[in-house]
Amino acid sequence: MPSFKDIIQRDIEEVFFNLDEFSDTHIIDGQSMTAMIDDMENIEREKKMKSHMDGIHARQILLYVKSAQFGALPAQGRILTLDSRKYLVIDAVDENGVYTITLEANRSR
Repeated sequence: MPSFKDIIQRDIEEVFFNLDEFSDTHIIDGQSMTAMIDDMENIEREKKMKSHMDGIHARQILLYVKSAQFGALPAQGRILTLDSRKYLVIDAVDENGVYTITLEANRSR
């Protein structure tokens, strides 16, 4: 009988990172990877958008990617390229083989 951890790992592979379900293929730092951008979290964060100066705002997104596919956990302050756009890594956490990476980019209105 599989353990709870085994079941979670199977769900991560077969559901969460399934290209027909939640994830898409993204180019991260020049490498094609299966990843997910949390749009609902994005909507909530957009409501709380921070203004740095008139007309320029910081937009944050939440990126989920398998640690085995990504490599070392990115450090805060590192620049990461996601689909040809540069972002600043605000936070990165390893959650049982899945990286949750908070990215930020400035944009104008």
